[in-house]
Amino acid sequence: MREERFENNDYVFPFIAYISDELSENPAIIFHLHGAGERGNGENLDSVLTHGFPKTYDNEYFKDCILVMPQCPENSFWAAKVESLKVFMDRIIEKYSADKNRVYLTGLSMGGFGTWYTAMAYPDMFAAIAPCCGGGMPWNAGVLNMPVWAFHGLEDDVVLPSNTIDMVNSLKKSNPNVKFDLYEGVGHNSWELAHTKELMKWLLEQKRI
Repeated sequence: MREERFENNDYVFPFIAYISDELSENPAIIFHLHGAGERGNGENLDSVLTHGFPKTYDNEYFKDCILVMPQCPENSFWAAKVESLKVFMDRIIEKYSADKNRVYLTGLSMGGFGTWYTAMAYPDMFAAIAPCCGGGMPWNAGVLNMPVWAFHGLEDDVVLPSNTIDMVNSLKKSNPNVKFDLYEGVGHNSWELAHTKELMKWLLEQKRI
């Protein structure tokens, strides 16, 4: 595995990418959106590695996949950057010649909101999504036709679990490919249980049709 980092805004957001040494010409790509505490303008770019998949990265599961972790500006949040995220993701997909049928999105807390909102804005872009302790617009969940695996801690008092519960309940009315883990006794750190090798494997098994 090698790490690439871009601390300027040539690609809209500063980002770090984990790249396997065994990539094909058209690898899969996972975009990973961090929480509010990791925002910045590139000078503290390592903060995007604080939680989630960067902690459980395993080259075994990323032999043909790139993990891309952009950084949200300090004065903003992912759900307000949906259009910019689309521009960023398009540029990154082109940069790494990624397989457009194997593009995945996950995020935690603020990044969980960003995952829901970005997927609802561009539902045809993703083969699967995995939002963790976020929330969205339940009345619009029907546009999400890709496989979804959502996560939340039942004792979360920062982002109430009802945010994910409402999204999942609405989504299940039209999408049979929904999984939901609601962790008893877990607060606002459900990403520690969610972003596992099992989730990596599940994401990479999905393919946009």
